[in-house]
Amino acid sequence: MKQTALITGARRGIGRAIAAQLAKDGFNIVINAASPAGNDAFEDIKQNGADFLYIQGDVSKSADREKIVKLTIEKFKSIDVLVNNAGIAPKVRADLLDMSEESFDYVLSVNTKGNMFLTQIAAKQMIKQEIVNKRRGIIINISSASSAVSSTNRGEYCISKAAVSMLTTLYADRLSRESIFVYEIRPGVIKTDMTSVVSEKYNQLIKDGVFPIARWGTPQDIADAVSAFAGGKFLYTTGNFIDVDGGFHIRRL
Repeated sequence: MKQTALITGARRGIGRAIAAQLAKDGFNIVINAASPAGNDAFEDIKQNGADFLYIQGDVSKSADREKIVKLTIEKFKSIDVLVNNAGIAPKVRADLLDMSEESFDYVLSVNTKGNMFLTQIAAKQMIKQEIVNKRRGIIINISSASSAVSSTNRGEYCISKAAVSMLTTLYADRLSRESIFVYEIRPGVIKTDMTSVVSEKYNQLIKDGVFPIARWGTPQDIADAVSAFAGGKFLYTTGNFIDVDGGFHIRRL
């Protein structure tokens, strides 16, 4: 029986690459995003042999989170892998001393609150499922290098991603007794729509040698890491994270 992967924020960019890779890996695919999209927009995923469902919904909203899980279970009967990829940046980059409460609430409502409570619902569903290949489910959080790196002109984003790192730890601790495993991937500078507005800055940093692997990361780089975790090859680990950041996390003298 094919397993099912639910990927949030997967209409484009990193999430879309993750969905396509997990389709190749043999999963049924559920894509969630806040914007509408016709199923015909994902023909390439279906051509990889995946049974496919698109669910429009905003993970910051309780009713939408419930709907995402409900529709997934109605179609596929289980959630075997949850990838919490949905994430937003502040609408305006502002100095920490000028950050508004509205911007803080806006970013954390998706990046942190959405992650916390969608995982809660999905985990309760996973607990009901039979153990297959030593696990009931796998949860993968896409956080960011910004969970540990200061950017004072987008502090709300850094805070939201640092919180995702703690959610990884908390859920890994709570769910280990349920044979549910939780991991985190911390992307570095990945070429997506989100980073396009600061491409000149990152091009210069790459040129200056800030990143040991001197290139932009790609959505496929993240998808490959998700594939490794989702495949159940790390079942004596939980709560772990991996930096997919071109070596940016290395401290240098």
